[in-house]
Amino acid sequence: MKTKHLWDAPAIGLLDLDAFFASVEQLDHPEWRGRPVIVGSQSPRGVVSTASYEARTYGVHSAMPSFQAARLCPHAIWALPRFERYKELSIAVMQMLIDETPLVEQVSIDEAFFDVTPGQYAVESPLETCRRIQRRVADLGVTCSIGLGTNKTVAKIASEREKPRGLTVVMPGTEAAFLAPLPVRALSGIGKSTEQALTAMHIRSLGQLAAQDPREMEWRFGVSGPRMVLRASGRERSTVHAATYRERPKSVSNEQTFARDLTTRDELHAAIGHVCEKVGARLRSKGLRGSQVTLKLKFDTSRTHTGQCQLSRSTNNERVFGPVACKLLDGLWTEGVSVRLVGVAVSGFDAHPEQLSLFEESEDREDTQALVEATDQLRKRFGSKAVIYGRDLRL
Repeated sequence: MKTKHLWDAPAIGLLDLDAFFASVEQLDHPEWRGRPVIVGSQSPRGVVSTASYEARTYGVHSAMPSFQAARLCPHAIWALPRFERYKELSIAVMQMLIDETPLVEQVSIDEAFFDVTPGQYAVESPLETCRRIQRRVADLGVTCSIGLGTNKTVAKIASEREKPRGLTVVMPGTEAAFLAPLPVRALSGIGKSTEQALTAMHIRSLGQLAAQDPREMEWRFGVSGPRMVLRASGRERSTVHAATYRERPKSVSNEQTFARDLTTRDELHAAIGHVCEKVGARLRSKGLRGSQVTLKLKFDTSRTHTGQCQLSRSTNNERVFGPVACKLLDGLWTEGVSVRLVGVAVSGFDAHPEQLSLFEESEDREDTQALVEATDQLRKRFGSKAVIYGRDLRL
C-alpha cells in the first residue's frame, strides 16, 4: 500500500506473529511446511494452542478441544509446545522492534505495540519502517502481520484485517471511516455480554456505537461506556509504554487438566500441592514473591470457579501459600463433585499488606525455604524427576 501523503500524526503499529507456535514448528521441521500443523496435546482433554493456516482451512482454531480438531483434520501433524524455543524467537523479534524505536510494548509472546511517530525516534515514513520490520522478521523464518494507525485501537483492529503477512495502514483522518462498518465485537474489551447489551440497543456496528451519547452510555455501562464511544470513533489517544515486556509479570500461575476427574478431598489436595510446587519454582526462578493466592477449579467445559486470599506477607514458598490454596477449596467445591482442572496463581508482587488473613496458619512455615530451594537445585542439576513426591506419583 502506497500513499502520497505525509504522516503528520502519531504512528502506532501492532505487530502480530502469524500462527506463531505452528510457524516455529514448521521452521524447525522443513518437511512440515505447507502441511496442517497443530500445536497442543492430543490427550482426551487437551486443547489446541495454535493451528497453522493449513489446519485452519479445516476449521481448526486455538482453544478448540483436541478431539474436535482431530476429527476436523485427521491427517494433521501434532506437536507438543516448546515454550523456550518460542520465547527465543520472540525475543529476537522484539529486539528488531527496539532497533527501530525504544517505544516498544510487548503484550504477549507474539504481539507488541510500537511507536514510530516521525520526528521522535523515526526519520522516515512509518509505512517504510513497517515494511522493513516485516522483511527482517521473514528473514528469521516466520512471518508477521502489522496494523498501523494513530492509536492502539486502530492498530490492533488493522493488524487482524489481512493475515498472514498483512500490512494494513489506516491513514490519519480516516479512522472513523475504517472502523464504522465493523461489528462491535471487533473492539477489544467487548465481550459476549456487552455485545448482547449493545444489540438490545440496536447497536451492531462501530459506526453506530461512535454515534451514541457518552452520557447515556455511562449511565448504562459505567465508566467504560464513554470510552467505548471514544474508541469506536477512532479518537482514542494512546501511549506506548517502553519496554513493558521487561517489567515484572502481574502473576505467576500454573494449571493442569487431569486425565480423569478428581472427586475426593485427598485427590484435590494432592493436585493443588502438585500445581503449587510448579508455581513456587517459577516464582523463585524469576526472583518474585507474591501476597495474593488464587485457586481455580474447572468442573466441565462451561463451569469454572475461582477464589482468592490475601497473605500477610509476600512469599515464593509453596509450603506457605499451598495450604492457603487448599483452604480456598472449601468455598469453591463440595465433596464428590468432579473436578477436571486445577490452577493456582500468585500475584500482588508490589503489595505489602499488614493485616493477617483469616486463612493463614499462625505457624511460621518460612523455615522450609531452604528445603524448597535445595529441591530447585537438585532438579536443575539432575532433571525434573530427581525429586518426586508421593502426590506426584498418585497423579
